[in-house]
Amino acid sequence: MADQFWRDKRLDELDAREWEALCDGCGQCCRVKLEDEDSGVVAVTDVVCALLDPVTCRCTDYVNRRARISDCIAMDIATVASLSWLPATCAYRLRAEGRELPNWHYLVCGDRDRVHSLGRSVRGKVERETDVETSDYESRIVRWIQPK
Repeated sequence: MADQFWRDKRLDELDAREWEALCDGCGQCCRVKLEDEDSGVVAVTDVVCALLDPVTCRCTDYVNRRARISDCIAMDIATVASLSWLPATCAYRLRAEGRELPNWHYLVCGDRDRVHSLGRSVRGKVERETDVETSDYESRIVRWIQPK
């Protein structure tokens, strides 16, 4: 990959490898969200997709995730622009808004674990949806690492 491709290219100019490389591995997008039917407000829980490994913050079946999880979101340019719940630190969101990546992002600092050591990932803060009753989701709404 070209050095600093994320600075040199717009999101729509990235190839598939570059697009995937933008992800810092925080696991935020895999959190279960609840939308208020009346207001449309989206609340984020500390419950994550059954496929997310809560230690590595990586999908355990990334290639087949959309076939296995019906509401798995395909992160693409159109989707990124429409997801108000993405954290303010999400590289896709930042680049869509024309902003720089944070200095702790692994593409900038070279350390893939920095997102975890700084507490910006879901590591140690979540439970898989298979371990939580659906009826408990509303009580699992959390406010850490919220979008701006």
